[in-house]
Amino acid sequence: MAPKPYEVIGKERLYSMIDYFYSLVEKDERINYLFPGDFAETSRKQKQFLTQFLGGPALYTEEHGHPMLKMRHMEFRITPFERDAWLDNMNKAIQHAELPAGVGEYLYERLRITAHHMVNSEN
Repeated sequence: MAPKPYEVIGKERLYSMIDYFYSLVEKDERINYLFPGDFAETSRKQKQFLTQFLGGPALYTEEHGHPMLKMRHMEFRITPFERDAWLDNMNKAIQHAELPAGVGEYLYERLRITAHHMVNSEN
């Protein structure tokens, strides 16, 4: 049985990647206004979610219930512009993390699909 993406990436590298991602987002005027002022808390929740999303422990569900991503993001106007800015920063973070061969591409593709699902406005 193949290892889960979470096991291949590892907690330390995943968490470091997410911290780097939010350091980029915090400076990115295309999307930083969408995030509450506490990037540390947002980062903590993203760590929980991606751990679970990649096959690790169900940290997010244990604390917050079912992710219900679309519903949790409805209060924010997310257009293709914001989606692409988010993906741009995530791609940079994935590249920065130097994930094992194939894992970064897998992660980016899964997140690309999810990001497209989050769009709730065309303009």
